[in-house]
Amino acid sequence: MSRNDLYDVIVVGGGPAGLTAGLYLARARYRVLILEKDDFGGQITITNEVVNYPGVGRTTGRELTQTMRQQAQDFGAEFLSAEAIGLDVHGDVKTVHTSRGDLKTFGILIATGASPRKLGFEGESEYAGRGVAYCATCDGEFFTGKEVLVVGGGFAAAEESVFLTTYASKVTVLVREQDFTCDATVAAAAKNNPKIDVRYQVELQGVTAGQGGLREATILNRATGQTETWKPADGGTFGVFVFAGYVPATNLVRGVVELDDYGYVVTHGYLETSVPGVYAAGDLRAKNLRQVVTATADGAIAAVELERYAKRMSEKTGLIPQRPTSCVYEQSTAKTDVASLADTTPAPAPVKRSTDAADAANAVRKPGELFSDTTKQQLNVVFNRMSRPVTLALKLDDTPLSTELRGFIDAMVALSDGKLKSVVVDGEYEKDDTGRAVFDVEHVLPAARPCVRMVVDGKPTGLAFHGVPSGHEFNSFVLGLYNAAGPGQPLGDDLIERAKSIASPLNIMILVSLTCMMCPETVLASQRIASLNPAVRAEAYDVAHFPELRDHYGAMSVPCIVITRADGTQRVEFGKKSIPQMLELVGA
Repeated sequence: MSRNDLYDVIVVGGGPAGLTAGLYLARARYRVLILEKDDFGGQITITNEVVNYPGVGRTTGRELTQTMRQQAQDFGAEFLSAEAIGLDVHGDVKTVHTSRGDLKTFGILIATGASPRKLGFEGESEYAGRGVAYCATCDGEFFTGKEVLVVGGGFAAAEESVFLTTYASKVTVLVREQDFTCDATVAAAAKNNPKIDVRYQVELQGVTAGQGGLREATILNRATGQTETWKPADGGTFGVFVFAGYVPATNLVRGVVELDDYGYVVTHGYLETSVPGVYAAGDLRAKNLRQVVTATADGAIAAVELERYAKRMSEKTGLIPQRPTSCVYEQSTAKTDVASLADTTPAPAPVKRSTDAADAANAVRKPGELFSDTTKQQLNVVFNRMSRPVTLALKLDDTPLSTELRGFIDAMVALSDGKLKSVVVDGEYEKDDTGRAVFDVEHVLPAARPCVRMVVDGKPTGLAFHGVPSGHEFNSFVLGLYNAAGPGQPLGDDLIERAKSIASPLNIMILVSLTCMMCPETVLASQRIASLNPAVRAEAYDVAHFPELRDHYGAMSVPCIVITRADGTQRVEFGKKSIPQMLELVGA
């Protein structure tokens, strides 16, 4: 076995626990790979305000974990976007089977976290995305001026109920217990808010829908055993937000390590599992508090123990992985990662929780400029890596939004050093010397304006954004340019082959919100597939500006994915999707 094929430790999961472990191991000069199937950063990335992480006054979940990732990367940690599909934990050298091949390692850290718990009340699955939601930041604006029910009695329920008052006319919190189970200070903010009504010892049993959305809810009084029918005071529609804890993501290790009766990994004094050399950290293990600060502590503790384990295995086997000898941190060189472009421009959303980090970002932006100096530097990295120029074809109308889009694109073109150009194709198309249309495409999806399409070598790529691609979608738009121009984000041969195997025309429409932190990955996944296959079109729509699409598909949650096939059949799905998940969704 070559030392280039062996790792000291493979971390499965790129949330706070996994990123912290990667930082500690890389800093100690061990070769560590962090494996993540979805979005690096974990569940905390959908939290728009973090105020209780020591040493950080106020930030967003994504900003916090982006800093963690950059630290780990600067110390020499390696990253791979792939799904772990199996483990062989016998022997001194273990194997992690992934969607991109097998990986060899001495030690393994399982840090796959947990996912939001579904309660199973009647109508939950049926109306998910159409009135039932799990992310207040992503979906709160869909219920502006309406009443909402919040189900749960923990930190998330208390905090998010307060945030939802920004949009909702009234919030009713349904708590199963006799009181909130979170910190009294957090609970007090919900209890004392005049727009929030807290009901204790009650349980949501079901919801029913009518024209336009949810119309009634059935609520059980756990103290009396009586049920009641609940309706909004105005007789209109309402929303349900579920914050009822998480389910551990432990399917990978089921039957491999010991789990408790609830499916959490059982760990011992220094986070070792029942299998030597396999450790667990973060929300998937049995413990009494699941917060970012405890996840990072887990990662550090497990990393130190894995250092010792890897050292023993190296001495025992005589195998020494190719460990980092220097790192960016020591060289004091700023290392730019394309992925760090996320959240560098503010979303022009009606409501967004302010953060000190966002204020700082705005502070370095010169008056009259759209992009800060940091963003310009990161854009230059992307533009320099693009192998072909991209034409941004604009379809405009006479609305202020079109004016905003034109200014946004003009600013990007001016920074691109010739890698981008723009052309307005509203009415007449730009012609080449032979008189052929440089940009011409049969509109299968709604021809909503304003719109910007990516054109390479005179041919439309199938990548487009309707609205202004700022906020969280700025990152997906820039990476879309990189993918359209080439070489694009690296993918495993199996995923490339699956993307290219799509033979019939396929249109993917993604309804997004610029405040949604789960939407960009879905847009990226769809557009990466489209960049590889001319039969696929992937177009994102800022749903705030296209309410007719929201109403047509009954979307009350984002991302909303509408897949239209050549025969006209449509499928509507909700939720964040990675490239493998999107390929599975379209049947590739």
